[in-house]
Amino acid sequence: QVQLVESGGGLVQAGGSLRLSCAASGRTSSMYAMGWFRQAPGKERELVATINWSGVDTSYADSVKGRFTISRDNAKNTVYLQMNSPKPEDTAVYYCAAGRTRVVLSSGVVPYWGQGTQVTVSS
Repeated sequence: QVQLVESGGGLVQAGGSLRLSCAASGRTSSMYAMGWFRQAPGKERELVATINWSGVDTSYADSVKGRFTISRDNAKNTVYLQMNSPKPEDTAVYYCAAGRTRVVLSSGVVPYWGQGTQVTVSS
């Protein structure tokens, strides 16, 4: 079992920056691929970024490429999403997710979810 707790959400101005954190607990949590999803009101949940267990391989949705950065610190069992130059369309509830591989995360059939943290970007 892996438990995930997000933090760092809030209100940010467009063009600013915000960092989300996801603390993972569980005996093998550092061996899991991790990802961030988001869901805006009236829209489907979408995959924003993924990172493999070692932190070497990452991937991003086209909409955030070049602005957001996913990283992890396995010593702290924490994954981060650095959001630079956010736009109002980035407003959503952001969810942390864990799966055995990034392919699992990309499939959407994710075994472990956090509770979500609201990010609101004002124009």
